[in-house]
Amino acid sequence: MASSNTVLMRLVASAYSIAQKAGMIVRRVIAEGDLGIVEKTCATDLQTKADRLAQMSICSSLARKFPKLTIIGEEDLPSEEVDQELIEDSQWEEILKQPCPSQYSAIKEEDLVVWVDPLDGTKEYTEGLLDNVTVLIGIAYEGKAIAGVINQPYYNYENNEKQQLREHRNEAKAGPDAVLGRTIWGVLGLGAFGFQLKEVPAGKHIITTTRSHSNKLVTDCVAAMNPDAVLRVGGAGNKIIQLIEGKASAYVFASPGCKKWDTCAPEVILHAVGGKLTDIHGNVLQYHKDVKHMNSAGVLATLRNYDYYASRVPESIKNALVP
Repeated sequence: MASSNTVLMRLVASAYSIAQKAGMIVRRVIAEGDLGIVEKTCATDLQTKADRLAQMSICSSLARKFPKLTIIGEEDLPSEEVDQELIEDSQWEEILKQPCPSQYSAIKEEDLVVWVDPLDGTKEYTEGLLDNVTVLIGIAYEGKAIAGVINQPYYNYENNEKQQLREHRNEAKAGPDAVLGRTIWGVLGLGAFGFQLKEVPAGKHIITTTRSHSNKLVTDCVAAMNPDAVLRVGGAGNKIIQLIEGKASAYVFASPGCKKWDTCAPEVILHAVGGKLTDIHGNVLQYHKDVKHMNSAGVLATLRNYDYYASRVPESIKNALVP
């Protein structure tokens, strides 16, 4: 069956274009200078104008094209008429050329649940740590994350700034490396695309963990991994990208702060290239539409050597985190 005729591949192709649009919105809000920050539950749990506009864009664009989808977004927004300029109707044609994995070819629209984090890494966004920021659209079927799209609005932004400086001085351009932003996508059984897969050198244990949501459980669990280095960064999407690009060997978060919309899309990208993401106990995460949103037993993810890291999680930490 041609992928253009399958609901899943049409949805992924739409999600790709919609995520790119959301990335543009995220960049535009910063450029306009008014982030419109509000605190949700505490000083580290923030929402900005970019979160709100990007979610409205993503959810409304998806709902118009796929009205039977279940769409769950991070932000609790009032239902209101969405400005037409926020709607994205196009699909990424390259995805429609790909074959749909046979196990998903007969999926119906109403069977799918889409988990949306319109701006993963909001706190970092407000602090100017823009390379931490991602837009996440994850697609689940029968409770399992099967397809995902990650947009990095500020991928390459340092190169981009250098190019702008060069252009200002009328010097040579930096070439294609200075393109701002990129979109990664994947489908289980097909693969993951839009990045160059790399691995941490053998024998190196580099842990990536939370930057702004740490506590004693998190630090104790990271220490138990006997790491060579620890990277403290924002955003679940960003941490999974560190795993697939060889910057970190494990993502360890022994705390209940992460939600389903944080992990659905990144999990697919990681699983599509042979990695593994679970909670701290080793349980697979579930993405049914009525599942609780909190990943209350934390996250453990690796590209390789999952068993090594899982074996080092202390029993005291497992006992403290109830699935």
